[in-house]
Amino acid sequence: MTVDAPPAPPARKEQPRRRTNVPDFTARAQARLGVLLVAPLILMVAVFLLFPMANAIYYVFVDFNGIDLNPPWVGLGNFAELAQDRAVWAAFWNNVVWILIGTAAPLVIGLGLALLVWSVQRAKAFYRTAFFLPYVLPQVAIGVVWGWIYDPARGWLNKVLESVGLGSLTTGWLGNPDTALYAVLATAVWATVGFVFVVFLAALKNVDMDLVDAALLDGANSLQRLRHVILPQIMPVFLMVTTITLIGGFSVFDIVFVMTGGGPAGATEVLGTYAYSNAFQLNRISYGTTLALVITVMAIPFAVGLNRLQRRLSLQGTTA
Repeated sequence: MTVDAPPAPPARKEQPRRRTNVPDFTARAQARLGVLLVAPLILMVAVFLLFPMANAIYYVFVDFNGIDLNPPWVGLGNFAELAQDRAVWAAFWNNVVWILIGTAAPLVIGLGLALLVWSVQRAKAFYRTAFFLPYVLPQVAIGVVWGWIYDPARGWLNKVLESVGLGSLTTGWLGNPDTALYAVLATAVWATVGFVFVVFLAALKNVDMDLVDAALLDGANSLQRLRHVILPQIMPVFLMVTTITLIGGFSVFDIVFVMTGGGPAGATEVLGTYAYSNAFQLNRISYGTTLALVITVMAIPFAVGLNRLQRRLSLQGTTA
């Protein structure tokens, strides 16, 4: 007995897709949308960055006093005057001192504090907050407070020195040309150490402890472990922090301006404060702009070189 199979159902015809009202974004439409989204940012960059840069480049070749709308053309006259200005060279050497001490001191102190806190197991959050707090304070507030501390009559520093029998060391720290620059520099170092400390402490968390333990088993002392095991692993971060503090040494202005204004007798004058005094106190806009441009040009090679070295070390670390 045979059973006939049921007939197969008829094939369903595919219904034509209905065209929706949602437009298809073609490549051109997407490109237009991208331009529209980026346009506000481009406009802001043009208004707040490109236009001031172009204006500054124009000012360095004229003698603009802030009033005359048709300043006379002087060509390279501002640069020639800058090269012969003794005050510029004095300010430049103050910047050199600031760069050397203001870069090395925060790095050494910040790294030392980070290593100490890294080695303890408790209260790390407290130490991070305590050391980082000065960095988040406004530079103006820091300058005012430390100006009170350095006050020769009522300042805490002289009172502490007198209380411990070192009254012969008391002086007007900000009024003495021999100590003013280093007093302001010490304040800046105090305000910067917290940032360096927090960055290094975060970098130390990524150190391979197996390598540290292996070096310890091989008989390496603390200094050898730091030099040959720990520092190579955090070197990209070390260079990043060095770049930031180094550029800060070139562009230092606010804390010097608040604490001494460049005095006494130019002892703390740096390129930033000298450019400000020429541009906004003497109405020599072009000369002040020339100084600012020179500061930028001097800082660029250091920033680019350290950045390239940092990238090279980072790539070596990822491929190792």
